[in-house]
Amino acid sequence: METSEIIGQGRPLGYWIKHLHGALEGSLDDLLAGQGLTRRHWQVLNVLATGSPTGSPTLSELDTVLAPFLDEETPTLRPVAGDLRERGWLSDGERLALTPDGGRAHGELRVRVDAVRARATEGIGTEEYLAAIDVLARMSANLQAR
Repeated sequence: METSEIIGQGRPLGYWIKHLHGALEGSLDDLLAGQGLTRRHWQVLNVLATGSPTGSPTLSELDTVLAPFLDEETPTLRPVAGDLRERGWLSDGERLALTPDGGRAHGELRVRVDAVRARATEGIGTEEYLAAIDVLARMSANLQAR
């Protein structure tokens, strides 16, 4: 399929990916701002609550797991982890783990984050969602292979 055929149908894929990313970031940041948190705080809590490929990761391993969300403005999650430690949500030590208070905070936030995710996927069936993920993953693989 020629991309030029598709572009005539509306805005190109890159526009919608960027637009969706901004909408997700904004919605989650708005949701979390009341607690002085950002989406990066949520991502750290969620990785630690649901597990990472390395088990209880070090800060360096956490940066690797969440690398797609790091940039020049936020090159590491060290400040986020520091803030979560100050709140008593992360244990001290080289390996990062949630404290009982951190686990409770994650559980309370998860309900609210899940509501945002449900709103984002409203009217989209499971098959459509999985197909969208599959297409985006294959497109990413196509571009990374070169």
